[in-house]
Amino acid sequence: MILILKPNTDTETAEYKQLISYLSALQNIELRVHQERGAERTLTEIHLIGNTAALSVEDMKNLPGVESAVRVSEEYRVLGRHKADNRPNYFDYQGLRFGQDSLHVFAGLCAVDSPESVEKMMKALRDNGQVCTRMGAYKPRTSPYSFQGHGKNCLPYVFELAGKYGIKVIAMEVTHESHVDEINQALDSSGQPTGVMLQIGTRNTQNFELLKSVGRQQEFPVLLKRGFGITLDESLHAAEYLASEGNQRVIFGLRGMKTNIGDPHRNFVDFAHVPVVKRLTRMPVCIDPSHSVGLRSTGAEGILDVMHVTAQGVIAGANMILVDFHPQPSKALVDGPQALLISELPYFLEDVQIAREAYEKRKTLAARSSAH
Repeated sequence: MILILKPNTDTETAEYKQLISYLSALQNIELRVHQERGAERTLTEIHLIGNTAALSVEDMKNLPGVESAVRVSEEYRVLGRHKADNRPNYFDYQGLRFGQDSLHVFAGLCAVDSPESVEKMMKALRDNGQVCTRMGAYKPRTSPYSFQGHGKNCLPYVFELAGKYGIKVIAMEVTHESHVDEINQALDSSGQPTGVMLQIGTRNTQNFELLKSVGRQQEFPVLLKRGFGITLDESLHAAEYLASEGNQRVIFGLRGMKTNIGDPHRNFVDFAHVPVVKRLTRMPVCIDPSHSVGLRSTGAEGILDVMHVTAQGVIAGANMILVDFHPQPSKALVDGPQALLISELPYFLEDVQIAREAYEKRKTLAARSSAH
């Protein structure tokens, strides 16, 4: 069961302490307190774990300081959608709202290679009205001899250039808890010019100790990519690891499934699961067309496969797009064959807008149909 307290509850008040004292005395019940601090208010949830079947929802609602109570009805206790669950399906970060009704494009370098490439990308984003990007500093690779990323050495200039060009959020993969500390230190030393969305890549979806560690930190939201060889349910439970440790600001990423059934694409595109994840959980959903397709193939009508699958995900209701661009893809140190050209950014963004408008029209049509 989840108790949602009144907004801006002060945990130092006698009322709150009385509530905790009462709940702590319940037999065979463990308490976990989650707090979400937004720009305007702080939301506090108390999760009751254990034998809660005998607890009355009405009785819990009437406890001091409690605004509502939700009986957990799905396996995904924290992030799942439950009956009579009116908790928000969005979070705010760096002045931006990330939710199941928003859409943000994170176009950028799969792997940072030089300050020049970063600056060209940042400038193009600013010139096209974008405030988010992806920049890979830490790169897990299949081969130990492949480029592993510049790591902490590139963070200072990446963050400084982000501040120069008004980039608010950078999606950046981490593979070890020490990387979170390095990102924090680099942001501090550069004057906090931007924000970071930590990314857990497909290879680490079931790295449970990393999930726990990243979940315990409250500074950064997290993009969790679906594991490429496991079920959707297993990947959603991985997201629950993050939330169960305290960080509910999680976005779920679809990036294609590893199977030769998807040939000639790099992975089998799984964007039909966008509405499924939104139905099962309160998480916003990200699509990664670059790693799904993996190459610059063009259809008979002249549209790139990457843009085709992007449109499919957006029309299905995606809330975030993680997509690779590079000034010179042939010289990119990682995944150059799938990167779009910076000159194609305006075209890509306009195509995304067309798909988004189609999604909105489909929502309107569905509402009109259900009203009859």
